[in-house]
Amino acid sequence: MDFENRNFFVGWGTLSLINAGLAQSKGRSGLAWWLVSLLLGPFATLLIVILPRAARLE
Repeated sequence: MDFENRNFFVGWGTLSLINAGLAQSKGRSGLAWWLVSLLLGPFATLLIVILPRAARLE
């Protein structure tokens, strides 16, 4: 694997971790959004930002 491909995968993985943290801050499952982010990448980021905060069950 060449250097450019490795950077792509490192960047994609980093984005998925950032998305997981962002999703948790909006009251959503970090693990679920981490998995979604591995598949959708930047589109998952857009979804997380657009979707409203999850309703809290109290």
